[in-house]
Order: sequence, then structure tokens, then C-alpha cells
Amino acid sequence: MKIKNCITAFVVLFAINQSLAQDKKFKVHTVAFYNVENLFDTINDPDTYDEEYTPVNGWTKKNYEKKLDNLSRVLIELGTSDMQKNSPVIIGVCEVENRRVLEDLVKHPRLIDKGYKVVHFDSPDKRGIDVGFLYQEKYFQPTSYINVPLYVYQNEETTAKKSKKSEGDDDEIEKNKNYDTKTKRIYTRDQLLVTGMLDGEEVSVIVNHWPSRSGGEKRSSPYREAAGRLNRKIMDSLIKVNPNAKMITMGDLNDGTYNKSVKEGIGAKLKKEELKKPADIYNPFEQMAKDGHASLFYRDSGDIFDQILISEQFISKDKNDYDSFKYWKAGIYNKPFLIQKTGQYKGYPLRNQNNVPGFSDHFPVYIYLVKEVK
Repeated sequence: MKIKNCITAFVVLFAINQSLAQDKKFKVHTVAFYNVENLFDTINDPDTYDEEYTPVNGWTKKNYEKKLDNLSRVLIELGTSDMQKNSPVIIGVCEVENRRVLEDLVKHPRLIDKGYKVVHFDSPDKRGIDVGFLYQEKYFQPTSYINVPLYVYQNEETTAKKSKKSEGDDDEIEKNKNYDTKTKRIYTRDQLLVTGMLDGEEVSVIVNHWPSRSGGEKRSSPYREAAGRLNRKIMDSLIKVNPNAKMITMGDLNDGTYNKSVKEGIGAKLKKEELKKPADIYNPFEQMAKDGHASLFYRDSGDIFDQILISEQFISKDKNDYDSFKYWKAGIYNKPFLIQKTGQYKGYPLRNQNNVPGFSDHFPVYIYLVKEVK
């Protein structure tokens, strides 16, 4: 399987120095998202279905520590180069069991000197997997944060017509640990909204992990469409408070850049030129998907479910419009050490297998924000 290499930090920074202005200096910050795939501790939580990741089932302290070690290597290197030494100042994550695992991760010897802090809320997902927000306190200071619940229900509006449903589909829903048979609610992850100051500029970030494709892409699509609409509602509320709000929404959307949840729910635009007002959202990963890049693979088919989208205020009007932080480039971090080298899944992301800790079944994604230093 061929994996296309994305833009490296070296190329990005070289381009900044060469194409914008040779006599100007720029501050560069990396903002990233990573689905860390089942970052569970070894403690059996009686309130969640986490038994798979306990010592009795082979998930030992040694395995947990190896998983943390693997992830710390990714985070410390993500978006860096000879010219960009710092790791991401903001990192959204998903598939984390609790706050404890994030605290253990940021205290890893590779990361501890970066001073990462954690924002986390428990979500109603019955497996106990949540989203989280990591930030370098030196560069970003939160002023507010809240978890926004996503309510989706299994009903006639969110499933195929009864005549087209099969018993197998119904059985799958019944077995879904996140499905409440009484209320018909499908429990999923909250959307985490964090607002704060990035080197003196107010920025709002939404971290997402949208409902899965369990039951099939088409049948489950309404749940992710609801997630997209909730995302849009959050952003519209931010614009009402601050008409020039700078907004980033990131996450594992379990949909491609072309799906209805992203294109209509959020209203994401393919081209910067399509952005006409502060509420408009640009998706740099849509063109990357069209060019054949991928953040994950399934049955030898690649796609980009992991995305970072930005609002109009991050888009520069011309090469001199860098008085505040602006979007520069996006990338998928798919270094060779993150890729399966042999076997049936050669070329795929190197994930956990048979209780042997890998990295993840997703590649992390990132963007660069740049600002002229005067």
C-alpha cells in the first residue's frame, strides 16, 4: 500500500522564509490531533466496559507503560524539524479512558519538560473512551472550557426505513454497549470546547470524536450529521459573542471530508476563496484527501477521518497579513516508525495487536499557525 508523504515542517518553514519575505521573522506554532487508540490504564472501572484492557485479559502495567512510551515519541516529534524545534502547543486527543491516562502521558520523561496541562471531562460513552485537550501552558492559557453533550437516538429519522432493515442490523444495535434499549439513546462522546489565549490571541478549539460507523456507513450517517450540526451550533454561538472569533474544530469525525456531516453539518469549504464571513470554515484536509492522502485505512482503502478545520479569521488576505496568527499548512504525520512493515496489514498504521502495544490505527494530523515577529 502506498502512503503519500505530507508536507514536512522543514518545507513549511523554508517556504515561509522564502515566499513571504526573506527579511521577516515568523513565530510558528503547531496544532495537532491524534486518535491514540484505546489508551486505557490497567484498572477495571466497574462503570465502563473496559475489561479488555485489564491484567486478567493481558493488558499489564508493562504494556500500559509501553503504550505511553510509544505515544510520547509521536507527540514530542509531531510537526518538528531542524527549524521547528517545539512540539505542538495544542493537541486534541480521543480514545482516552480517563484523566489519569492523560496525566500519566504528559508526565512521561519525554514530555514532562514541555509543561503540558490537561483539560478532560468524562463522556457518557459506555466503553469509557473520551476526548481530551493537551496544551503547553507557556503558550496557551485556557479561560474557559466545557463539555457539550451530543444526543442521538435510534428512531425512524436516524435509520433506514423498516422495510429495508434486516434482523442482523437490529441485532447489532441491540448488542451495542452504547445503546439504551429503554430510551433508544445511543451514547457517544461529548464535544469539548476550550477557549483561551494563544500568545495573547483568543482562540477557541472544539475536540471531537463523532459516532462510529457501527451498523454501516449509510445507516449510522445521521448520528454524525447530528454531530456536525452540533459543531456548527457551537461555532455560531461563539460568533454571536465575538463576531471575529478565531475557531478550530478538530477530531476523528468517522467521516471523510466529503461526507454530509462535514460539508453540510459544519459547512466546511474546500477553497479559502469560498470563505466570505467570520463564521465560514475552511477544511485543508479536503484537498489532501482528493490528492490521495490518508490518515487511516480499511480494507485497503484510505481516507481522512482525522481533520482540523479553521475559521475565516485564520486565513491571511495577502502575504503581508500576518500581524496575528494565520493558518499556513496542514499535514499528516506518517513517519516510517508508525507504519506496519509486514503481514496482512503492511502499510497500515502500526496499531495495538494481541495486547502488544503499538501506536494507533490512525495517523496524527496537524496544522501550522504563523505570526510575524516585529
